[in-house]
Amino acid sequence: MALWSPALLIPIAALLVPSYFYIKYKRSNSPILPVIWPVVGILPGILANVNNLHEFITVGLSASTCNYKVHGPVGTRVQYFLTSDPQNVRHIFTSNHANYPKGEEFAEVFDVMKGGLFTVDGESCRRHRAKMQSILSNPRMLASITNFCHDKVRKGLLPFLADMANAGTAFDMQQLNTRYAFDLAAKPVFGLDPGLLSPDMPPVDVTDAMDTVMEVPMFRHVMLALVWKVMRRLNIGPERRIAAAQAVLRGFVVKMMETRKTRRHSVGEEEDEAASLDIQSYYINDPNYGDDDQVLQATLISYLVAGRDTVGAGLSWLFYNISRNPSVLSSIRKELAPIASCKAAAAAAAAATYKETNATATVTFEPEEMKELVYLQAAVFETLRLYPPAPFERKTVLRDDTLPSGDEVGAGDTILISLYAMARMEPVWGNDCQEYRPERWLSDDGSKLQYVPSHKFLTFSSGPRMCLGKDIGIMQVKTAAANVLWNFDMEVLEVHAVEPKLSTILQMKNGLMVKVKKRVQE
Repeated sequence: MALWSPALLIPIAALLVPSYFYIKYKRSNSPILPVIWPVVGILPGILANVNNLHEFITVGLSASTCNYKVHGPVGTRVQYFLTSDPQNVRHIFTSNHANYPKGEEFAEVFDVMKGGLFTVDGESCRRHRAKMQSILSNPRMLASITNFCHDKVRKGLLPFLADMANAGTAFDMQQLNTRYAFDLAAKPVFGLDPGLLSPDMPPVDVTDAMDTVMEVPMFRHVMLALVWKVMRRLNIGPERRIAAAQAVLRGFVVKMMETRKTRRHSVGEEEDEAASLDIQSYYINDPNYGDDDQVLQATLISYLVAGRDTVGAGLSWLFYNISRNPSVLSSIRKELAPIASCKAAAAAAAAATYKETNATATVTFEPEEMKELVYLQAAVFETLRLYPPAPFERKTVLRDDTLPSGDEVGAGDTILISLYAMARMEPVWGNDCQEYRPERWLSDDGSKLQYVPSHKFLTFSSGPRMCLGKDIGIMQVKTAAANVLWNFDMEVLEVHAVEPKLSTILQMKNGLMVKVKKRVQE
């Protein structure tokens, strides 16, 4: 659903009318860069390119050597500095990170997670990260997450694809990936499987709500805070949509917490094998979180968003890129072949059990077997480079500073770092930056991954806010990808247009419509 509605016409008109129809304007020296209009600043350019915003920003940054400054409407004191310069990123995220918090405005934009790790700064952020690190480093928790991932692929993802292959029916692979990723995210949080990949494929109200919760903040980013806050107060336009979505999401969280509590009471905590393996228990028993329902819900929602969106969006773009690059698929299967050959006897036994032929028996790969697959990981990293799940980062300037690029930023300025644009900058990634080429991540002999600094590959953030769930997310993507790509041939429908959705998460606007066939193996 589009972010715009007739209700937007009034605030937009209120901004455009004082510009006296653009009688005067200031254009930058480059004809490619956005026009800075009097009174309304860059806003008309954003509105005109809102459905192609990432490319609009990429073109501007490319024409201005990775950096440029833009102004909002007169009287708002809104000033943005846009960058895709790795040296600036290292300065902002590492060298002088204390001067570049996310800020209060960021927390307002993502208000459903306000108080959770995603939105806090300073000591609160350090406390959240320490707690998350202690949870995610628990060997029992990691083993539980890994085992559940394998079971979800074996009992959910592969059977669904087998049914689709037998039916010969086109379906939305992005929605399937989102269901898979949501189950993977929710199970460790609540200790319960939501079952979105169960055979009856239940409705996805909660995942639709999460999509909206990520879409509308994009509108909030590009629109004046005063405008969207008034709309929120009046409950109109996109703000009406996000309010309804937040209610669904919070309702799901409360329901899952109550279900988990009921189950624990019914069987007894000592008999509950999953006791202490659900993340919510770590917070409910902590006075810093358990006594504040709003912060607790925001924290759990942050886990859901972080777990679902990186895996769901990353898988969809990975399958899309591989469908367009048959040589990459061949290389991935070549890497998987030695592992598959060791499983031949088990696959043959399974084939006999399910009355399949050996040529169509399903081979399942376990997460532990994914660790040494460097080419598959290179393909995943190359996908996340070109299509980062979070396509931009936002920071606030506390004190005046001079960046390594020589640009000056002032206290109160907003900095936007475009990960999407950075991947497409020749000074950063070379002349072939727009190509999908996993080999760029490998050593000359292809035997190991090359080191790429996080300020250049920012998908998992950098510095003190580096993503703590990086290795878990990579494992979940690689496990699903290996199993799907070995056992099925996938074809994206020719008539299907694939383009990014206008959202803070880089999903596909029209989904990923595909057909799959059971792979006939030699």
